[in-house]
Formats: sequence, C-alpha cells, structure tokens
Amino acid sequence: MELKGKIIIVTGGASGIGKATALLLAAEGATVHVGDRDLEGAERVAAQGNGRILASQVDLGQPESVKAFAAKVLAASGQVDGLVNAAGFDKVGPFIKNDPELWDRLVAVNLLGAMRLTQLVLPSMIERKAGKIVNISSDAGRVGSMGETAYAATKGGLIAFTKSLAREVARYQINVNVVCPGPTDTPLFNNEASDGLREALLNAIPFRRLGQPEDMAQAVRYLIGPHSDYVTGQVLSVSGGLTMAG
Repeated sequence: MELKGKIIIVTGGASGIGKATALLLAAEGATVHVGDRDLEGAERVAAQGNGRILASQVDLGQPESVKAFAAKVLAASGQVDGLVNAAGFDKVGPFIKNDPELWDRLVAVNLLGAMRLTQLVLPSMIERKAGKIVNISSDAGRVGSMGETAYAATKGGLIAFTKSLAREVARYQINVNVVCPGPTDTPLFNNEASDGLREALLNAIPFRRLGQPEDMAQAVRYLIGPHSDYVTGQVLSVSGGLTMAG
C-alpha cells in the first residue's frame, strides 16, 4: 500500500472519476476526504472504503463552502498530503445559444473552485515541503470540443493554472500535474451524450471503447504517488489514443 498514512482530498468523489479515484487511493492505504455536493452519494462511496474514506458536503461554486470544507479536513487530519481536484460539470450546446449564467457557473465550479481549494490547502504542504496536487481537466481543454466551448475554456484555464502553479511551488518540493480524460463512461458523459455521439466516438477512438473511470484513477494514482516525485507541470492525456496532439 504505497499511500499508507497519506491524507488526500478528492473533490467530486460521489461518482464518476472522483469516485473511482477515491476508492483506488483508499485501497492503497490513504485516508481520503471526499467532498461533493451530493452528500448521500459521497457517504455511499465512504461506506465502500473500509474506514479510509470520509465524506463531506462541499459546493465548489460557493467560496464559503470551500473554506468550511478545507477547515474541516485540516481540523480532522492536521495536514493534507495530496489534493485531487476532480469535481466539475458540463452542459453541451452551441456557444451562440449559451446562457451567460452557465458560463459563470462553469467558471465558478470547474476553475475557481479548484483554485480556491488549492490555495487553502497549500500552506499545509509548503510548511512540510511536500505535497502532490492533481487537477482533472479534459482533452476539451487541450484540443477543443464542439458544443463544449465554455467548458473547454474552463478546462484550458485549469491546465494553465496547473503549469503556472507548478513553477511557483517547485521550490517547496510540491508536484502539480493535470490529467486530461478523453470521452469517459461517467454519469456526466451519459447525461450529455446522444447515442449518435457515443457511436461516433467509439469509431474514432483507436482502442474502440470509451474510457472508464478506473482508467483515469490509475493515472491519478501515478501522479499522486511516490513514482512521480520528479514529475511536475505535466499534462497527461488519457484518451485511448483519440487525441495524440502535443
């Protein structure tokens, strides 16, 4: 269990990639604080964690909720060794028809929520000169995605945030990296994707299957664990070969 004794936060841990990540990190021995708007869902995940997963409610779009969540984790565990910013949402549709209120929500949750929580837990890492941060972006933020323009903008911002922060905190031996999932079989994808889109993606992906949440969790495990100690500021695309651009 290579993460035994580590305290790790996973946001969006009630379902999808966050859930798979929380369960995998707990299986590796970490104590995992799962934060999600869906408290009941987070508690169901915690029940599967053999006592290593703690559930809390957090709304990343609300600064005070983020502050309360960070304070709760620090009060309970005293420190944070790893942070996985996995929470996010999307709504597919033509940019020209977007409601600007949607943009505000996307920015608040997908970008600012991750930034706020990161800023709140960084002092714990800086003090000990150790820590791992993994942000879950999207290949939409790397190469664009039709019908997801505002979403892609927030995810592209998360990539830039990751790279810049990695430069700032390298002096403290803190690693900051980003995982960019391709199309992944999650509740978010299934709620937004039509049958036609699913079929088109299956034909376009070289591996001829959608990514599974567990595929993404394994990438996070590498970046949050000890085997990536000399890796920082990097973008890891996990897309079955769909997006091979640099």
